[in-house]
Amino acid sequence: MSTNPEILSEAEDAEFQTFVALHAGALQSSGIPQMYWRNLHHKITNEIYDAGEVFGIMQVQQEEENGENEESKMDNPGTVISCKAVVTRESGLQVSEPNSVFLVDHAWTYRVEHARQQLEQIPRLLPRMAALMGVDFHDETPCPGTVEAILEHMWKYNQTYRLSQGSAEEKIPVWYIMDEFGSQVQHSDQPSCGMVPFFFINGQLAYTVLWPLHDLQEGDEVSRDYAYGETNSLVRRCRLLPWIPDNLERVSSIITEPPDSYYEIIACENKEELPLEIQPYIFAKDKIFKVFSEMSQVTNNLTHPRFQLTEDKEEADIIWSYNHIKDYRTLSEERPHVMINQFPCENIVTVKDCLASVARRMKGGTSPDWLPETFNLQTELPQFIKHYQQRQNRGEDNHWICKPWNLARGLDIHITNNLAYIIRQRESTPKVVCKYIEDPVLFNREEVGMVKFDIRYMLMLRSVQPLHLYAYNIFWLRFANRPFSLDHFDDYQKHFTVMNYTEGVELKQVHYDEFIPMFEKQYPQYPWKEVEAKLFEVFKELFQAASSRPPPYGICPYHPSRAIYAVDLMLKWSKGQNGERVMQPQILELNFSPDCTRACFYHPDFYNHMFQTLFLDNPEDCPVTQIV
Repeated sequence: MSTNPEILSEAEDAEFQTFVALHAGALQSSGIPQMYWRNLHHKITNEIYDAGEVFGIMQVQQEEENGENEESKMDNPGTVISCKAVVTRESGLQVSEPNSVFLVDHAWTYRVEHARQQLEQIPRLLPRMAALMGVDFHDETPCPGTVEAILEHMWKYNQTYRLSQGSAEEKIPVWYIMDEFGSQVQHSDQPSCGMVPFFFINGQLAYTVLWPLHDLQEGDEVSRDYAYGETNSLVRRCRLLPWIPDNLERVSSIITEPPDSYYEIIACENKEELPLEIQPYIFAKDKIFKVFSEMSQVTNNLTHPRFQLTEDKEEADIIWSYNHIKDYRTLSEERPHVMINQFPCENIVTVKDCLASVARRMKGGTSPDWLPETFNLQTELPQFIKHYQQRQNRGEDNHWICKPWNLARGLDIHITNNLAYIIRQRESTPKVVCKYIEDPVLFNREEVGMVKFDIRYMLMLRSVQPLHLYAYNIFWLRFANRPFSLDHFDDYQKHFTVMNYTEGVELKQVHYDEFIPMFEKQYPQYPWKEVEAKLFEVFKELFQAASSRPPPYGICPYHPSRAIYAVDLMLKWSKGQNGERVMQPQILELNFSPDCTRACFYHPDFYNHMFQTLFLDNPEDCPVTQIV
């Protein structure tokens, strides 16, 4: 038996106070009652896993109600054996007992992109997961069918947490499956216990903490709420769908632009202070502009004679910042002549959920042809599920890609046709789910085959009212490294094109002027100028929509603002008005302050062109096209 944590030395008490100081916020937000904190600390620091002294697993036989006739039932009785966790201690479990808090171990902790590899390579992991999930397993050698079955079933067992500190890669959500006891704790709308993940900072380890919500007797079931904290009854049904089937009758799959309050809440959360309305500032035609920037790409490459770099931000005429400006009001009051490289409320186009919402303005509230069907998993989960079910009933492709609202570089992106997988993504970070392009226009890499590719254009927004938008004629290409097919969606090099952030992965370089003749040779019926004209029309429509309403519902027309955005897009095969095959642009995302390393390396005048177009209003000698 464990020692009594109530009798503590001075040193042990100091350790507990440090524990509370570090973890009080997490403990409170998790709902773990304060009366259990001291015992929780004791059990964590002494590695006490005593749940087995109080709980056990009971097998339950149930007759499956499948509507079969009596003869078929004789051949296949349909008996289902399920498990549930119960209290086995004769004295039961009392809420008032400070020791009624338990650690539940994690059997498997991983990030999704490593799941297949770990199942295939970590000894005994595959059979353990197969046994835990009830998946048939007959051979010690990893079988592809077993691995696939576990990858499909695991979303009924997965739990998640995310680290709040570290690099972007370290903040990607971690998924875990509890041990055999924790995984058998079933759902109840009136749960008997609370169960939450808890990250112990000192040991850099994660546990699941269990405690009773009311007194339990021997034989009582241990249950938890799989949709804990969800008060909306419809969303609750949606979140429970991985375990409790539901056809969502009377729910519409139609999504429209959200109400104004949606944008107002975002503006409040962003804490942007909108600028005062000011008159355009008129500069002398031969003025030398002083430029302040902390970005080395700018300071190392801006050589145009009309721009002079300065390290004094207070004397700058132009501030080109990597970080978002928040207090536009003070800037407009105190320094109305200073030009900046961003617009108030530009998150309207640079954050994925807003981009999808704003794009719907072009077709009376529905998604335009140039944006994949997109749903916000936080606010449009019921509509997405209904849409998914309708596509499934029609036999249409149902692969979707889940993306964080505001992350780049391909981080935390998931491709799947598994509805439970998609629904559970809602529990990690805020995400949108977009229809995966199942029939993309491919590019033939001679040494590889037909691969996916995407295109990046640099857009220059000079003003909003009137709308002046330019595209840089030089564009960039990214290629997958393996032939495309609708399978193995965890194969990054098959389904993704961002290769410049992964060590040991080939980055295929094809320059735009080399790409165009290669593309036209592969697709002689589709001249690039015609394709590009479609792309520019799409860019025009997007920014017309984004500037059609005042802030915070649209981009703010602040006169000193200028900006460049990287727009990433793909081409997909679609049908024209007469049934002919056409290449349809598909916008993937827009990025603020994009990485311009390649642009500067191959085109040293890149920033000279940007600044000349945006600040001198003189694009004539630059490789740019005015779109609007």
